[in-house]
Amino acid sequence: MNETMVCAVGNVATQPVFRELAAGASARFRLAVTARYWDREKNAWTDGHTNFFTVWANRQLATNAATSLAVGDPVVVQGRLKVRTETREGQQWTSADIDAVAIGHDLARGTTAFRRTGKPDAPTSATAPPPPRPEPHWETPAESSDPPAQALPEPVAVA
Repeated sequence: MNETMVCAVGNVATQPVFRELAAGASARFRLAVTARYWDREKNAWTDGHTNFFTVWANRQLATNAATSLAVGDPVVVQGRLKVRTETREGQQWTSADIDAVAIGHDLARGTTAFRRTGKPDAPTSATAPPPPRPEPHWETPAESSDPPAQALPEPVAVA
């Protein structure tokens, strides 16, 4: 199927609106994407035109977006672009929507703390969560039943 997939980097412009529908959860918010360019005359970065998109999220993504996003948050949105044209009160209106597949905070502009949500259709357990797994030691290869690979030769210094 041919679809126009886009990745938009911008700021949340409106508070996400969450609705619980018969088909599942749905959320929407406006995303402001402003182009920036280097102005040689001013010797400074300058804001260009701002595009606004309505971002739609469904199911678990809708729930997580509604609880995680606030106005002004820098985000990255990936999804399907849908451009609609309609006539309202005799005027032609065009809007650009993004049916989101993934939404995340833009870590180039700040930090965030990730919290995993429980699976909605998984049975809940009254037992304590499993202990955290230790961080792997990245410098040594993982244990495996395969025979060890041959070692690479040591690098040689060239004079």
